[in-house]
This record gives sequence, structure tokens and C-alpha cells, in this order.
Amino acid sequence: MSAVATNNVDQRRSMPDKKGVTWWIVVRAILAGLAFVLVVSSILIFEFLPVNRIILDEGDVSDSDIRAPRETTYVSQILTEEAKDRAAAAVKDIYDPPDARVARQQVTKARQILDYVDSVRQDSYASPEQQRQWIEAIPDLSLPAAIIDQILSLPEESWQAVQAEAISVVDQAMREEIREDQLDQARRRASTLVCLALSEVQAGIVSELARDLIKPNSFYNAKKTDEARQLARENVAPVSRTIAEGEIILREGDIVTSLDVEALSALGLRQAKIEWQGVIGAVIFVLLITIVLGLYIFRFHQEYWVRWPSMLLLLLLLVLFILMAKLMVSDQATRSYLLPTAALSMLLTVLLGPQLAITVTVLFSVIVGFMAGGSLELAIYALVGGLIASLSLCRVERLSAFFGAGVYVALANLAVILAFHLPKQDYDAVQLLTLAGFSLVNGGLSASITLAGFYLLGTLFDITTSLQLMELARPTHPLLRQLLLKAPGTYHHSILVSNLAEEAAGRIGADALLVRVGAYYHDIGKTVRPYFFVDNQVEGANVHERLDPRTSAQIIISHVTDGLDMAKKYRLPSKVRDFIAQHHGTSLATYFYQQALESDGDEVNEEDFRYPGPKPQTKGTAIVMLADSCEAAVRAERPDSLESLEELVRKIIGGKMLDGQLDECDLTLHDLDEVRGAFVSILQGVFHPRIKYPEEAKVEG
Repeated sequence: MSAVATNNVDQRRSMPDKKGVTWWIVVRAILAGLAFVLVVSSILIFEFLPVNRIILDEGDVSDSDIRAPRETTYVSQILTEEAKDRAAAAVKDIYDPPDARVARQQVTKARQILDYVDSVRQDSYASPEQQRQWIEAIPDLSLPAAIIDQILSLPEESWQAVQAEAISVVDQAMREEIREDQLDQARRRASTLVCLALSEVQAGIVSELARDLIKPNSFYNAKKTDEARQLARENVAPVSRTIAEGEIILREGDIVTSLDVEALSALGLRQAKIEWQGVIGAVIFVLLITIVLGLYIFRFHQEYWVRWPSMLLLLLLLVLFILMAKLMVSDQATRSYLLPTAALSMLLTVLLGPQLAITVTVLFSVIVGFMAGGSLELAIYALVGGLIASLSLCRVERLSAFFGAGVYVALANLAVILAFHLPKQDYDAVQLLTLAGFSLVNGGLSASITLAGFYLLGTLFDITTSLQLMELARPTHPLLRQLLLKAPGTYHHSILVSNLAEEAAGRIGADALLVRVGAYYHDIGKTVRPYFFVDNQVEGANVHERLDPRTSAQIIISHVTDGLDMAKKYRLPSKVRDFIAQHHGTSLATYFYQQALESDGDEVNEEDFRYPGPKPQTKGTAIVMLADSCEAAVRAERPDSLESLEELVRKIIGGKMLDGQLDECDLTLHDLDEVRGAFVSILQGVFHPRIKYPEEAKVEG
């Protein structure tokens, strides 16, 4: 059984409405949810410590000198971004290599244009004016009028030399890398490529023809440039800024820059202005968390809405740890790794149950990630540590269980940190060692907080823990010592009942430890007047023979109220007190009732002979009721065979069912069959027939 089985197993209270959730439970849930949303949203939105913070934004004017209250070193996002911008700006534009296809295209175009010009020169029917117009109309070629006239008047031999040289100049120029911003320079350089053997007129014509035919052959590659600049930005290490204690951050009259705002925030001096978008986002986030938690409780732990202390404890722990997270968690501060999320998981596990603890741990880890600016690492860090803590607390019967869980938490935290930081090629070894140390401290801190909260919260909220039960099970407890000394018969009866009940509880999945302890204390009220009970009477001496049936019945019945008074005096947990109040339910003191009927007839009021109840509300209290009745009946009747023993046990259980004593607990028929089998197996071993040895027979004879 889990350490918290004392609070989860067998603790389903009867709901006010047999058909399900009643309207008042819904109202209670809605009110609790709204209160939780309001409180947690306030924690997320508002800054609490320190109280006096500076409200300054970029562009404001400082009205006083502001000094650093302490030395701090932080990673400056602004300086880091500036360094990245400089690194990106230092990367030159990247151009593709010269494209040979462009060069061939331009050389081909040069030949075509020159062939066309040559055909114009050869046209004897065209007038000089028409020839001039035809040359001017050539696309991609803009020649001055003087050059056109020189082309038309140039001798054929000279023109052929110009043609050949023009193609050669274009070919040579296009072999070089020509970028778009270098085109003018390449065209001016074309005149230097003309053969010096040509005349000045020929050289001028070649330069003009080639200039327009030279085009860019290397083009800007935006994608590669952006990739190179992004790589340069990524290679920039984070820039840290150190501010010495007492250093002036802002002087009176200074205009606040973004770097100043960042420094004030790093020192915790700046109170940011509330933005409504952030407020609305925080409220929506908390509302979603609350809805998920509320639906989970309605689906699997509906009894918490009736047992309000448990619900109050859950909400109180959540609010306290969220407040702790508010003070510790940051997207930059290493103190975030000291947040003892595992303590919340362990406390909920031992106080309210592992299933609820796991669900709350998942939701709380989401909240931690939200507080840390969406940090996946911190969310996983909180989640894994909390889950390991909850799952490692299988049984809490010794204090060492908490520290064992703390060790597991420390190792889990360390594993998460290594998993997130080792893959980074440029991780900071010093920072990694610091975080590793924090993760180990976190495990010990979580165990210590859990141990302290375990005793404090268990007492304040009347939650029965397994450690409490282990203490109550010791025979040195004052109440058990009184029971042994004042009512030894009842003491041994209680021991046997506890054995019966524990075995039966184990078979049907109830909390065996709680049932055993409840059986120990169920009859402590008999120590007030021990000799009025047959357990403690000397054979042949029955004080009830001198009393009327009604008085005897009231004395017998009063051991329940006397036991409750003693339990309150010795501060027994409410779960143990339930066994005292419910182990007889509202049963009838049949023996004295029959005596009263014989003496008084119809004037007898049956209610005077019934126990005050209530009827058993849980499997555990019902098992103790049945074990108590079966042990007493078997001890009185002493059945001489297994069949008669089984018949007697079956009769006792059936009688309790017919009397309605089991109506308010959730025992099933299958459970009752298992209980009967457990009782028979133990009672058979205790009340088996004994063989008289020859020596014993001789003495008796």
C-alpha cells in the first residue's frame, strides 16, 4: 500500500446526493476555483519584493542618482544583440561566381549587332540619314551621332578591323567578374583593352561599341549572404556585463536608455509597468490550469469537495509553492534550480495520495515554465524531479524514506541539467558545475521541507499518516498500556480483532495498517468500567445480574462515547476515532434488549438499546465491526468443526447486512466473501480443538 493509503483508500464519504454531484458541491467548487484563480493570478502579475522599486522606461529622465546596491554579473541581451549585429554587418555581400553563359550571350549579341551594322553600311540604296536612323534604332546600343557618322564613313578594311577588335574587347571584358555595382568601372576599363595598333578613330568606335555590350556576369546571392550573417550572429558568445557595488547606473537628469533599463532589471530595482495584455494572458493561463485541476478532482477525487480540509490543504500547498516559485524562478537566474518542486510532490503524496500528487506536479511544472518565460528546461527540471519524488515514496514507515527520495530527486535533477547542457558545444563548465551543485542541494532541501511539513500539516489538517499509525501501533502507547493493565481480556480481544481485520483488509485492497491500528483502539472505552464487559469478568461473576437491562445496556453502549472522549484526550487522529465510533454502528444490544422485553413487554423503546453510531462509513471500519462480532461469537460458541465455524461467520456477516449496518460503506459482495474467508482462516487457527495429553487427563481425573 502507498504511504498515504490512510487517507485515500477507504476514505470515500457518503455524498449528500445519491445520484452524484449536488448543486452545493458545484457551488463550492466554483467559489474555490475563482478564489484560486484570483490569488494565483495576483502572484503571477504583481511583484512583491522588494517593495520600493524604480518605475523608469526607455526615454524617461532620471530624477536622482541610482547606484547598484550590490555587485552583479548578468548576460546583457542588448550588448549581445549589438555584438551580433556587428558580426553580421562585418560579413560582406556574397556574389555568385561569374556566369560564362552571360559572356557568351554578350559576345554573340556583339556579332549580331556588328553584322547588322555591316549590312547597313553595305546598303547602297539607303541614304546616309536612313542608315544613321537604322543604327540608332539598334536595341541595347546607344551610340553618339559622331560615332555613327564615323562608322558609316569608315573604309571597309578599317571597319573589318573595328569589328574584330570590338568582339575581342567584349570577350576579354566579360571574362572578368563584373558585379552590378562594378558595371560602370568595367565599361570605363574597356578602352584599355583596345589594341594599340588601331587608329584613334577606330579605337574610339571600338570603345563605344564594346561599352554598351558589357553586362554584369556576377549577381548578389541574398540567401547565402543571409545564411553567412546568421552564422556570424550565432557564433557570437553571450556578452556579460558586470556592475560593481555602488557603481552609478544613472545620474540625475540622464535620459534612460535600453541598456540602463536592462541593468535596473538585472539588479531587481525596476518595477515594470503593468501591461493589460500580460494580465489577461496570465489570468487565462491560470484559469486553464484551474479548470484542468478541477475536472480531475471531480472525476477521480470527488470526496475532496466534501472533506474540505483536504481541499484546503491542496490549494494552500499549491499557492505557497507558486509564491515560492515567484520569488525564485527567473529565465536567467541560477537560483531557479533551487526551487524544491519535489517537496510539493512528496507532501501531496504522503498527505493526499500519489495520483493527485502526480497530476498537481505536472500542472505546477507548467506554471514554472510559464514563470520562466517559457523555459522548457526549467519546466522539465521541475517535472522530472517531482515525478521521481512522488513515485519513489512507496511506503513511508521510516524517516529514511524521505531522504532516500531526496537522493533520487537530486540524481534526477542532475540528469536533466546534463541532458540540456552537454549537447551545447560552447557550454560554460563553471556554470554547469554550479547548476549541478544546485540540483544536489535541491534534493536535500526538498526532503527537509517535506519532513517538516509532514508533521506540521498532518497535525493541522488532521491527516492520518503512516508514521503516525506506526507510532500508535507501538504497545508502549499510554492508551494501549491502560488497556493491557485495566482490561487485559479486552486487550487480547483487540489484538485478535486486529489480526482478523488486517488480513481481511489486505485481501480486498483496504489500508491494512490503518485497520490494524483502528482495531487496537476500538474498545479503549472499556477501560473506564472494565469489569462490566465479559472480556474482563472472572468466570461466574457477572455484575449485570444485579442491574436492570436498560442500565446494563447503557453501560455497555457507553464504552463507545467513553472511548471517543479518551481518544480526543490523547489526540488520536480522526481516522482512528472513526473505528471507535463506528465499530458497533447502530446495532442493537440484543441480549439486554431481550431481557427488557421479557420483563417490561411492550413498554421497551428499542432506541434505548441501540449504539449511537454512525454506521461504518468505510471499508476499514466495516471490517473491524465484522471482525469484532465474529471474534466474540466464535469465542462464545466455540464451534467444533470448520463447517460450523464457517456457518457462524457467515451468519454474523449476514446479520449485519440484514440489519443495514453495511449500507453506508462501499463493501461489495465479493469483498464480503473475501472477508469471510480471511476470518475463517485465522479463527480456525486460534480456536482449533486442543488435544488433552495423558498428563493433563490424569491431573483432571
